[in-house]
Amino acid sequence: MELLKSLLLLLAGVGVFIVGMNMMGEGLEKGAGNGLKRLLGKISNNRFAGIGIGTAVTAIIQSSSATSVMVIGLVNAGVMTLFQAASIILGANIGTTVTGLIVALSGEKGAISFSDIAIVLAFVGVMMMFVKKNDRVKLIGTILCGLGVIFVGLDLMSGALGGAEITDFFVGIFETIRFPLLLILLGIVFTAIIQSSSAATGIVIIMVGSGVIPVESALFIVLGSNIGTCATALLACIGTGTNAKRTTFIHFFVKIVGNVVFATILWITGGWFAGVLASITDDVQFQIAFFHVIFNVLNTVLLAPFVQYLVKLSEIVIKDKKSDESKEQLKYVDERLLVTPAIAYDQVKKEIEHMAHLAKDNIFASLNDINNPNKDVPPVIYAREKTINFTNKALTDFLIQLSSEVNMSDEKHIGAFFHVINDLERIGDHAKNFIEISEEMAEKQLSFSHDAKQEIQEMSAKIMRMFDLTVDIFDTENPDASASKLAELSALEAEADKLKKENIAKHYTRLSTNLCDATHSPYYVSIITRLERVGDHLVNVGYSVVNPTGSQA
Repeated sequence: MELLKSLLLLLAGVGVFIVGMNMMGEGLEKGAGNGLKRLLGKISNNRFAGIGIGTAVTAIIQSSSATSVMVIGLVNAGVMTLFQAASIILGANIGTTVTGLIVALSGEKGAISFSDIAIVLAFVGVMMMFVKKNDRVKLIGTILCGLGVIFVGLDLMSGALGGAEITDFFVGIFETIRFPLLLILLGIVFTAIIQSSSAATGIVIIMVGSGVIPVESALFIVLGSNIGTCATALLACIGTGTNAKRTTFIHFFVKIVGNVVFATILWITGGWFAGVLASITDDVQFQIAFFHVIFNVLNTVLLAPFVQYLVKLSEIVIKDKKSDESKEQLKYVDERLLVTPAIAYDQVKKEIEHMAHLAKDNIFASLNDINNPNKDVPPVIYAREKTINFTNKALTDFLIQLSSEVNMSDEKHIGAFFHVINDLERIGDHAKNFIEISEEMAEKQLSFSHDAKQEIQEMSAKIMRMFDLTVDIFDTENPDASASKLAELSALEAEADKLKKENIAKHYTRLSTNLCDATHSPYYVSIITRLERVGDHLVNVGYSVVNPTGSQA
């Protein structure tokens, strides 16, 4: 009965520990959201920069699995190359060692240990989380609370492992399982189940500190945990494109190479490596944490010069497949990016700007076709319109999922994004209406007068200028920095409204003097009216940086 109670307490400690890790990681990620965006914005073909970015991102979000899934998502969306992805994955292996070092602090003894301080911080963090009007204080509270909960979990695990019955139970198990390959397999399976090598390593560190796992055995389990963390990436690559699958292969291959090298060294040298660790520190918990650092740093150093060959190997192993061009997909966004909301938010912005450019191209091409009909133009416009409609629906679904994951500041912007993509979709509809008018007029062999064409062209020029201003304002996302552009956008809208009234009045004057045929009237009025509405939608998009609904009030 005592053994069962201890096992249940151990499992509770594991659960609390993982919750604390997730809480701290979430707080760090939300707090460092802009930093993450800047880091990912510095992606280049410099492998050392990639390794540095991977290390920093993983240290912030406290999960190499999340980093690898994010990278798979970016590769699948086509915004990151395999070379860049491989470099970041190597860096992620280093960043994931931070958790082990934090856990090792729980073994420090003294009048007041770091563990005691961290647990007190949990209470402080909870109090800070109740501050309603200060998002920054809430985030700091979440981080402190998460850190404290981690050590509460560690204390629960240590307490559970303090009993004689459970100690004898685990000692008996690990005296039976001493074969290195079995220990590696144990690490793989355990990590695959809990989906975190950081958590698995942390649990091993506590068990070593409690004396239930010998250091020599723990080293092999830690090696296995580094392979087990690939399970998340393997699941994430299901349904992805070829390059995303290659990214997963590189992630898995890097871990296998490191395991083969280090397992061979540990196996051949027996307890020599454990002796080296003991010479560094007599704290067995820090010995395991240091080994985790040494393994990942040396593995990265070993493979960094061969990144391009890792890419070539992945291309040999995973062949190119004929792409299904009929399948629509977003250009910058992939659902796997939800594991890193700050990065997902930035990619959504890029996707919306891409949608805006598609709408602009369609407006320009369709209006130009009215004055200069070309039978090759409509199919292109209809194809873009299909993409705009798909983007609207797919982004709406993605934003619904993302809205619950981001910080309060980004949540407000996401609320605006729903209105923005709806406005852009409506602009796309107007372009479709323009090309339908052009096709119908061509079929009936109708053509506007010189004056009517000039009036449409003049109004179109103002709308194109509004497009450029709107995209710049939306990209900057800062109403103060875009004040002059917002003012110009409003002025252009007022001019478009005025032109609509003037042009329609001129049209009716031409009708009354027989300078224009009445059969042109519905087409001309529809074009001028719709152009004015396009301007309204553009103002809504531009002013979304001020008000989520796009209102100028």
